Amino acid sequence: MQFELQYVDPKSNARAGRITTDHGVIETPIFMPVGTAGTVKAVHQREIKDDIHAQIILGNTYHLYLRPGLNILEKAGGLHKFNGWDKPILTDSGGFQVFSLSDNRKLTEEGCTFRSHIDGSKHIFTPENVVDTQRIIGADIIMALDECTPGTADYTYAKRSLERTQRWLDRGLKHFDETEPKYGYSQTFFPIVQGCTFKDLRLKAAEYVASKNREGNAIGGLAVGEPTDVMYEMIETVNTILPKDKPRYLMGVGTPNNLLEAIERGVDMFDCVMPTRNGRNGLLFTQNGTMNMRNKKWEDDFSPLDPFGTSFVDSFYTKAYVRHLFVADEILALQIASIHNLAFYLWLVKEARNQIIAGTFSTWKDSMVKKLNVRL
Repeated sequence: MQFELQYVDPKSNARAGRITTDHGVIETPIFMPVGTAGTVKAVHQREIKDDIHAQIILGNTYHLYLRPGLNILEKAGGLHKFNGWDKPILTDSGGFQVFSLSDNRKLTEEGCTFRSHIDGSKHIFTPENVVDTQRIIGADIIMALDECTPGTADYTYAKRSLERTQRWLDRGLKHFDETEPKYGYSQTFFPIVQGCTFKDLRLKAAEYVASKNREGNAIGGLAVGEPTDVMYEMIETVNTILPKDKPRYLMGVGTPNNLLEAIERGVDMFDCVMPTRNGRNGLLFTQNGTMNMRNKKWEDDFSPLDPFGTSFVDSFYTKAYVRHLFVADEILALQIASIHNLAFYLWLVKEARNQIIAGTFSTWKDSMVKKLNVRL
């Protein structure tokens, strides 16, 4: 994988760049739709590519490991062949999902033992076998196994957790460097910066990750219960250390405003379930603010879903029609809302990139944040 830093906003740390992988080019800043179990929920691959204009999607190691399982994925030739997506894929290590199963997992120095949420069967993730698992899945970018500490963790726990995450990182890197990709294209390994909400731990973690000199780096353990201003402070802290010539991936974040604030602080890559999950619950993001499509106010509003139009659904369907679909519990409502929200997120990061290149990002960002806070 290669990264070219192309532009930096003159009034902030916002950046525009280009990541080149064997499955294609990714222009940053970029948002990655989340395809948890090998699919972005309720959306066809054609729509992800042609209507949403995604350049990369994310797969979840925990879910893919359990179902369909590594045997099926390997027989298929990897996730690209299995789900028909021919552009880049990033997989997380499964750590966040495992650690969220607080009643069904146990952490040791070896790794994390857990029980499947599907059938209760017992499994273990180690720094080494999650590398093997992601090799089999066939992701272009694979992630280190880490512990995602809660945003409310105390200092003693956060320090102990970080130290174990760093030991796991060394083991994962060693195993990655001693193994080869399975399907004839290159794969890249990203370490993850942890440290909870403690500035000294975040600095220590960023320095440790930067010293590994990998092709890209991730920031984890944010948007997990800490206040938003603390999250932004941690991003700023980490990005004073992480190398400028490598892409920075903020994991699991977040709202449209979160994306803009993080881009301003030097982040390049994002993923989050929010656009699809909120969409399936009737909440749509637009350039003028957010809409709850179940509200009666849309019942006889025959205007386009979004007058600015970031996807074909915005001009094809009216607010009244989409509200009707939600009230009637029609499955099409979930598909339209998911496409719309993902297209909006991809429009937002693309427009941020355009504004960075034009040197007008800071002014544009401030005006967008005000609009995005409006409830329509």
